[in-house]
Amino acid sequence: MELSPSAHLDTFARDHLPPAEQWPRLLFDAPEPPGLRYPERLNCGAELLDATIDRYGGGRPVFHDGTSGAAWTYDDLRTRVDRIAHVLTDELGVVPGNRVLLRGPTTPWLAACWLAVMKSGAVAVTVLAQQRAKELATICEIARVKHALCDIRGVDELVKAEVPGLRITAYGGDAPDDLTRLAAGKPDAYTAVATAADDVALIAFTSGTTGRPKGCMHFHRDVLAVADTFSAQVLRPTPDDVFAGSPPLGFTFGLGGLVIFPMRAGASALLLEQAGPKQLLPAIAEHRVSVLFTAPTAYRVMLDELAAYDLSYDVSSLRRCVSAGENLPAATWQSWHERTGLRIINGIGATELLHIFISAADGDIRPGTTGVPVPGWEARVVDADTRMPVPDGEPGLLAVRGPVGCRYLSDPRQQVYVRDGWNLTGDTYVREPDGWFRYVARADDMIISAGYNIAGPEVEDALLDHPDVAEAAVVGQPDELRGQTVAAYVVLREGVERGDSTAAALRDFVRDRLVPYKCPRAIVFLDALPRTPTGKLQRFRLRDLAP
Repeated sequence: MELSPSAHLDTFARDHLPPAEQWPRLLFDAPEPPGLRYPERLNCGAELLDATIDRYGGGRPVFHDGTSGAAWTYDDLRTRVDRIAHVLTDELGVVPGNRVLLRGPTTPWLAACWLAVMKSGAVAVTVLAQQRAKELATICEIARVKHALCDIRGVDELVKAEVPGLRITAYGGDAPDDLTRLAAGKPDAYTAVATAADDVALIAFTSGTTGRPKGCMHFHRDVLAVADTFSAQVLRPTPDDVFAGSPPLGFTFGLGGLVIFPMRAGASALLLEQAGPKQLLPAIAEHRVSVLFTAPTAYRVMLDELAAYDLSYDVSSLRRCVSAGENLPAATWQSWHERTGLRIINGIGATELLHIFISAADGDIRPGTTGVPVPGWEARVVDADTRMPVPDGEPGLLAVRGPVGCRYLSDPRQQVYVRDGWNLTGDTYVREPDGWFRYVARADDMIISAGYNIAGPEVEDALLDHPDVAEAAVVGQPDELRGQTVAAYVVLREGVERGDSTAAALRDFVRDRLVPYKCPRAIVFLDALPRTPTGKLQRFRLRDLAP
């Protein structure tokens, strides 16, 4: 596939795209909506901010700060974004194509930093505020990151990563070189870099079954395409909607649901630093949230809260509830509908494809199924060996294609994820005879807990770093609330006592190295791990040992 002339001076991202023959087939110019016809020169930051102001005006609210209670208008946001963009280019020396790490809790300032990176033509690498030094160092190594904008509260962990040559600029502090202070003295207007529609805008990292993060490169047109497909065609937001949700901006689920989708529609979003189920319910009532993004686990917990404190929470403002990140059980859908009258919009997405590509809304929803391909997307279920479609009603691997496709950053796993022009998501599905898609299970050993993807080998590696651990294996165990939880099976070195104190010490050890949600909830001590005669670990036997 021939690419447009790039605006990037630092060509690292484009130079490390997969070979054209390894790309999935991309779908554009559909005869019916969404159409998806984008110009050759396109800057998604300018489209989401400047073009939205042109359409709807700048006085409308765009972000509500869940901590301070302050509301930012689109004009406020543009002033701050453009000033930050000036800091990036004038003070920090960022040039188009440089990778800029973004780290912090979900706040309007983090969103403003992301938009400034877009407008400056740089490449955003947004990570979780919870990620530890080892994880951050690996991401920076893979993406060759030299610049970082970081919430002042998260700087210490980033410093501990000891990334060679990394320049860290903090925001939210009182130092003279704080980003907010530097930005205050900059001009209010910034002309967005005329990036190509197929210039890389962001690198989103996901963990594979090996635990080695994979960088998924997405173009400026991809950012708009997910808004013009799932959001516009299924969610159908209005300028008066108020979005909120639990996924952080380091996940593409959160980036789409809390920044891209509301801004494309001229709507606003409530950005919460703490967005668990118990924080979401009062926030919905206080801010009159109308569009909610979260995982099935959160809906189950909120149901319990509504049952216990029915008179305390007013959810009457809600009109759209989106669930993704893990399979939505029919029972959860039904209970939520009975309690609230709302029909949850189920969906499946992937970091590799940026956002949701199979879903259904309103009267088309069928509890227990994911839905049908979003307009602009195609899907089928294929045989694992031949990759040919299997008969309807039979399980197989889910294969999808659309306007966005998997493009890993210098990773041989590109040839595993993309086959014959299709993206293979690693999920087992069944296509019903009338075209509806029903989730069966994950096709690999990825653990999905409360919407988070956890690679077992990554947790194993952390455990094996402990001097008392001889062997370790990690699998997912079924859990009614979270879908799965992380269970670790550990062989201790000779002389180390088994018991609660040792298990607690191992949990603390892992928690210091990985995001807390990856920490094992159960640790079981064994004399030996089950293996085949050739030494291969038999994970299926561990899954049968419910702790």
